[in-house]
Amino acid sequence: MSPKGATRWSNLSRLSGERSSTWAMRCIGCGEAATMEPSDFHCMRCGDLLELRLDRRLPTQAELFGSNSNPGIWRFGRALPLGRSVSPISLCEGGSPLIRSSKLGPAIGLSELYIKNEGQNPTGSFKDRGMTVAVTRAIERHAKVLLCASTGNTSASLAAYAAKAKGIRAAVLVPAGNVATGKLVQAVAYGARIMRVRGNFDRALEMVTEAVRRDPSLYLVNSINPFRVEGQKTVAYEIFEQLGLVVPDYVVLPVGNAGNISAVWKGFTELKSWGISNKLPKLIGVQAKGAAPIAEAVKEGMNSVKAWKKPKTVASAIKIGNPVSWKKAMRAIQDSGGTSLAVPDSEILRARDDLAAKEGVFVEAASAAPVAALEHLRKVLAPRSTVVCIATGNGLKDQESVKVDLVSSPQFSDETGLLKFLKE
Repeated sequence: MSPKGATRWSNLSRLSGERSSTWAMRCIGCGEAATMEPSDFHCMRCGDLLELRLDRRLPTQAELFGSNSNPGIWRFGRALPLGRSVSPISLCEGGSPLIRSSKLGPAIGLSELYIKNEGQNPTGSFKDRGMTVAVTRAIERHAKVLLCASTGNTSASLAAYAAKAKGIRAAVLVPAGNVATGKLVQAVAYGARIMRVRGNFDRALEMVTEAVRRDPSLYLVNSINPFRVEGQKTVAYEIFEQLGLVVPDYVVLPVGNAGNISAVWKGFTELKSWGISNKLPKLIGVQAKGAAPIAEAVKEGMNSVKAWKKPKTVASAIKIGNPVSWKKAMRAIQDSGGTSLAVPDSEILRARDDLAAKEGVFVEAASAAPVAALEHLRKVLAPRSTVVCIATGNGLKDQESVKVDLVSSPQFSDETGLLKFLKE
């Protein structure tokens, strides 16, 4: 990073919670501790991503899982990096249901299969968990404009939280022609400024990252922002709590830009390192076959990820060929003893339909990828394993991929015909 970019850092000294809890920002590559906060969230020394760590006055089980009146994920406030000068910008995100599978699991020999339905968050995706923390931090830093690159879900979440906050605007850059209408409609309704790029998501992320380096009034809220990760890790806390303070054997989730899988891993590792849990789950990251750089790297035994220039999949939320958080994702998969695999679009769509028709859970295509992967994991998952599939987004966001044929559906003019049809 250039010296010019270094002048636009802001001090982290206020980032301390109650009873002298202190947070440190460190590079995931060289381990350098940062005392200042860069606008692009990259290490000044080596250029790698930064992460936040709670270094002192660690939370207890009672503090995390006892009674708490704070809204949404902020009930876990002792484990979140909130300074003393602002109140959380919250839409009561979090608390999504953990649904035990009654049909799909038993059909493949899994009696303890659960679906964590993140589509029940305020804007319909898991992004809200991270956005509440990132936007709260943006307010604390006196940012004027929130900026992101997005395939859809991030733009919707960013726009909603910007609308909730005061004195801040939202601007989103999306790949032209590659965003589900349902997601873009949300961003427009919440009042965000929509811009398009002639290119894919990876190019959009490059552009917004460079923009925040040049303009200190902009605040980047993509998943390279470590405050986003802090919010998203709370899904691990909830899964642990909803299973009766038990860690599952496996957590299976879709992987796109790869920030969420590392966030989930961070949540579970914190619980164990703080003495609250006694084990860790294996993480399984699922990608679409047409956009699978991480699955490819795991399969080939590579230590780095080769970017895919032209990712292609119906699952728009994970249509990313150059995941910026690949290093953190690879570490999470390897350290957990898990794996990553790719599934074809046909299986993703079938799993989405099955989740809706057999479990009553309607998810967007990307969210069905973990369920599609279960068939390929039969030899890996023991029948008595506790398996949690994280469904990251609501199906109403991605209606274009659902086939609806009203023309050929039966039509009636009187009750006699209707009753006759219903008896068939």
